Amino acid sequence: MIDDVISVLQQNILQWYGHVLQKEYNDWVKKCMEYEVEGTRPRGRPEHLDRGCAKDCQARKLNREYSMNCNRWRQLIKDD
Repeated sequence: MIDDVISVLQQNILQWYGHVLQKEYNDWVKKCMEYEVEGTRPRGRPEHLDRGCAKDCQARKLNREYSMNCNRWRQLIKDD
């Protein structure tokens, strides 16, 4: 049961991630996602969502180029 919930959450996050990757370069959402903050993070701050997405993408063998095709991206993030 818990595995099902985790799987659904990962799919939703990857769906959002693909949506953001498809946006124009000058879109503020994409700029915010790709912005690199200088300096160190305070102790205890959680990882950025993009790093979590990167782990999920790596586990499913996805890359950014796949996100440019909406239908293919949806098929790849769907659990079988």
